[in-house]
Parts: sequence; C-alpha cells; structure tokens
Amino acid sequence: MLIPLFDEDTGLLVLAGMGDTVVDCFEVSSSEPLLSQVSHCITDASTRGVAMVPKLALDVMSCEVMRVLQLTDSCIVPISYHVPRKNSGQEFHDDLYPDTVGTTPAMSAEEWWQGGNKQVEKVTLHPDKRPKPKAPPAKQMPAKKEVASGGSKEDPARGCSTSSSPLSTPSSSAVPSRSPSSTSGLSSGFLPSPSPSQSVKAIQNLLGPTSKFRHIQGAVMHRDTHITNIRGLNLTTPGECDGFCVNSQRVAVPLSISGGQIAVFERSQPGRQPDTALPTIQNSVNVADFSWDPFDTHRLAVAGDDAKIRVWQVPKGGLKETLTEPELILQGHTEKIYSIKFHPLASGLLVSSSYDLTVRLWNLESEEEVKVLKGHQDQVFAMAWSPDGKLLATVCKDGKVRIYDPRKSTTPVQEGPGPEGPRGARIVWVCEGKYLLVSGFDSRSERGLYLYSADSLSSGAIANAQVDVSPSTLIPFYDRDTSVVILTGKGDTRVHIYELVPEEPYFVECSSFNSPEPHKGLAFLPKTECNVRDVEIAVGLMLTKTTIEPVAFRVPRVKKEFFQDDVYTDTAVWWEPALTASAWLSGSNGQHRKISLKPKDMTPVSEAPKEAPVRKYLPSSVYLEEKTDEQKKEELLSAMVAKLGNMDDPLPQESFEGVDEDEWDD
Repeated sequence: MLIPLFDEDTGLLVLAGMGDTVVDCFEVSSSEPLLSQVSHCITDASTRGVAMVPKLALDVMSCEVMRVLQLTDSCIVPISYHVPRKNSGQEFHDDLYPDTVGTTPAMSAEEWWQGGNKQVEKVTLHPDKRPKPKAPPAKQMPAKKEVASGGSKEDPARGCSTSSSPLSTPSSSAVPSRSPSSTSGLSSGFLPSPSPSQSVKAIQNLLGPTSKFRHIQGAVMHRDTHITNIRGLNLTTPGECDGFCVNSQRVAVPLSISGGQIAVFERSQPGRQPDTALPTIQNSVNVADFSWDPFDTHRLAVAGDDAKIRVWQVPKGGLKETLTEPELILQGHTEKIYSIKFHPLASGLLVSSSYDLTVRLWNLESEEEVKVLKGHQDQVFAMAWSPDGKLLATVCKDGKVRIYDPRKSTTPVQEGPGPEGPRGARIVWVCEGKYLLVSGFDSRSERGLYLYSADSLSSGAIANAQVDVSPSTLIPFYDRDTSVVILTGKGDTRVHIYELVPEEPYFVECSSFNSPEPHKGLAFLPKTECNVRDVEIAVGLMLTKTTIEPVAFRVPRVKKEFFQDDVYTDTAVWWEPALTASAWLSGSNGQHRKISLKPKDMTPVSEAPKEAPVRKYLPSSVYLEEKTDEQKKEELLSAMVAKLGNMDDPLPQESFEGVDEDEWDD
C-alpha cells in the first residue's frame, strides 16, 4: 500500500510503500507531464509509516523545502529535501517559500457547525518576519468530560492517555529556535527524555521483540561463482514445482525442449556454458516436479505428466552424454502427479500426490508402492514431512490442512481450515515440529503466512501475517537452527525473511533482499556450504532466465574473528540417512546426528575476552551548549592550523638533492 504525502506550497508529492525500502518524490504540475520524479531514495530499512514535518519546523535558511519522517522497525529516520542554491545559509529565498497555513484556528467548532467558512490565516516562513507565538493564559484547565455516557477514564498504562505516555511530545505552536537537523540523536526534539526504564519498556511495547536476524543482508556472490549462458530454460513449470532443484554438488534445471529434457550442471564447474547442445536427461514426457535424493547426490526423481515417477542416476563427474534410460520407473497413480518429496530420515522412501486425489508412498528399495493416503477432496497444493519423520502434513485446494500418520492410518489424524484463496499454497514444519507454517492466499488474493499449532489444527491459524499482492505462491525455506524462514515466488524480485518465535507476535519481520531482475526460483544448499567466518546463515542458488547465481544471507557482526556460537548451534547432518525405508515402515524411528560448524582455529564469541566499555559519544550537554561566535572562530582556526601543520617546518621539496652539471645530456 502506497502512502501519499502532498505539500500544496511546493507541489511535491512523496510516495512510500508499507514494507518497501524506497521513498520517491515527485513534482505535481498542471501541464504535461503531470508527474516528474524529483528524488529516488533507497532506505536502509523497511517502511512502517511516514509523516510530514510541519513547514514551520523546516530549516529554511539552508533551503530545506520538505522533511519526511520514516518509521522503521527500530527507529525514526528523517529524510530531508533541499534545493541547492549558491548562497544557501545566507539569504532567505522567497521563491521557494510562499506564505503557508499558520497554526491559529480560523474559527471554533460551533462557528463551523453554524455555517462558517473562514480560512486559516497564512504566515510567512521568513525567520525575521514570523509572528511570535502567544503565551497560553495561565489558568487551570477544566477536567476532561466523558465523551460517552457510562464511559470510564482511559487507563494510562494502555497508552491511551497522552499526558502519561513516555513517547508523547508536548503540543506547542512555538517555532523552534534551531532546526531539528542541527542536533543529533534523541536531542532533536522528536522524543522527550523519560527515565531509562520507561523508555525501554515503551520502545519494546511499540516495536515488539527484537531479533538478532532483523538486519540480515542478502548479497549475490562474485560472478566467478555463476553458471551463465544457459539456453532454453523451461520457465513455465507447474505451480507445485519449485522451478529447479539443487544439492551440494549439482543443479537440475528443466528445459523447454520437447521430451521433458533436464539439464544438469556441476557446481564445481561454474562459468559460461558452451553454445553447443548440452547432454541432458530425456524424461520422454513433460516434467511436473522433480527432486534430488537428500542421501544420494547422484539420484534424481522426476514426476511426469503420464502419472509415472522416473528415477535417474547421474554418473560421477556429471553428464557426459544424454541419459535415456531411467534406473527405475514407479507406476500406480492414475492421473498426472502434482509433486514428490523424499523422506527426511529414511533412505529410499518417496511420497507423491496426484490429480487422482491420492497421496502414495513408495519404497525405492523394493521398487513398489507401500501406502495410499486418502481424504483429499481437491488438488493437493503441497506436502511436508515432520522433522522427526513420523507425520506428513498437506495443504489442499479444498481449504483444509491435514496431518497424516502414514504407518498407522491412511486417513488424516487431524484436519483444520486452511487459507481461503484457491490459487496455491505451501506448507512446512517449524519451531521443532510444534507448528505448521502455510504460505497461501486470502479471499482477496493477497499473499499471507498462516501459523498453526500441530496439536490443534481444528482451531485454525493462531497467527497470520499479510505479505503483499502477487500472483505467484511464496515458496518457503526454513532453517531449523535459527528459526528463520526465507520466502519468495517464481517471477518475484523480492525475497521476504522472517524469524518465527513460538509466542506472540510469532512473526518477526527482518530485512528483505531484492534481486536486480525477476528470478525464476530460489533453492538452498546444505548448512555446511555457509561461510561461518562471514556469518552466513544460508546460501541459496537463484535461477534467472540465463544464469544460476549464488546468494549469501549474512548476519552483520562486528567481531567476525570470533565464531558466532549464538547464531550457529549444532546442526543436523540431514544429508545422511538415519534408517532405511523398510526399517521406518516396520515402525522404527531415528534422528540425525549433529555436528558443530566451528572451525578449529576460531574462538567462540561467548568466550571472547571482555573489553572495557568505551564511551563513543559526548554527553548531550556538550551538543546542547550554545557557543559564541568567537568560540566558533577559534575552533575553526585551530582546526585549520592543525591540518596545515607548522608553517616554520621546511617543505619536503627543500630536502631534495639536485644533479651535477656534467650529468645533464647535451
């Protein structure tokens, strides 16, 4: 949603979108073009609100024509607009500052109610000609009247009373003697100075919980790591498909060539691809969905339009010739398959969903179908295994979220209301498997996130967050170690990032990442691919029209020489199986072993030596102290002399030695 701020005096229009990091300024004209862009400001944080500072508070002597305050998640940022003038700071420019609406009311409410139409008197912005504010009469104000009968007095603790709120500012029509921009920090006049405990409590109530990942930064890695010059990509994969899939060694990308061909690129061989035809996997039918086996980087399962699943084995070193014969073909579905997922713990166990409204489990060891799950009344949008591998969750077009225990029942053990929108959805287990996160659409086709308790689906979503309006489904990647979820859609340019917490407000929005052009997919690598020395918590591969580009998501830290053990907990080795498919089907359970990501030569930041606190800023009294002109001149002269050095010192060129006359060439 765009927030417009219009200044009638200058004809300037400021537009800022909620959640965006861009603030645009336009000049509105009565002639063509009606709008002409004046400024394009990219801010450091997302916008939560904007407001315009009154004209009487502007620094007119420095040709400031507008000032906007941007509200972010953690602070209020002033954005100032100046007109460059040669003698700025010395003269008042009448052409920039027409008389503006004053602060004295033109009439009372009773006069307006009786038909009065007086206009507020305009005042000049010239510093020497402004009317002096009148002092308020020294009399006791009457007690407040209750607006509604039987209403009780507002509770100051709820933040409803303006007199007791620590964030309120006393109302005054007086023009400040100095511009707020001439001071720094909280001494600008925007906030008063309450007690420290009141300030902390008020800010926490206003901004909500803090997050160590709030300022996470996404950045495309160096071009040397890119795979470029990819031709003939299939950019119209079904909505249930992620668009492409990756593992630690290779990337599989569908091509638009007939026969459902798939290109496989080795991550160890980045750079420009040859213009000649590449060896591919010929799937023989259009690709509906595909996935790498998490425990075998050479095994690729592909679901086709013919209701069959083909399992391919990519040779070591990558494709050297076109593959035409799959290792295995699984048949059982009667209609086209939507999506496929490998089990997170058991090797050789695959689950698939189809237009025949069934979800089927396959044992690749025995090459057979082992379970058929029923209960869906419409298209299955997405499936997700629980972290312990016991349960399977689905989200369906019939508006239901379901949980299955496949080893005990072929019908859902729980179900509840899902997103209302029928355009698509994704599902993932979060917060150690205690909650389900669903990304979908509401009844107005707005994208949103919905959080469900895994123990009570029937109660509906316990929390939701509206994201934006876009036709593509948000595809989530959830990092169990940090509880950070990264979401984007095929064709988007923005990557949304949230930290999920198991209590209110549940969703803590972090800084987003914007790609320079629309990407066709974003898939993530194992945690071991992260550079912990640069505090990377996730590394993904971004697919564009012709390239595959690595993107690193980093947490800004000062002491990078230490291992950030508050960010890097022991991570699960999910690329190794915990048990076999037959063992899981027989009732056995397992869990992944965990490893530390700490390099041997790094010290944890929790064990770093404590440094004595250093005061970075002078007391506010130093900034607020008014200095005389003589003091300012002395400080300026002292600074100039210190910069120029001692005038009595010899110049460097005076010490240079010349050459003898006979050394010159004739």
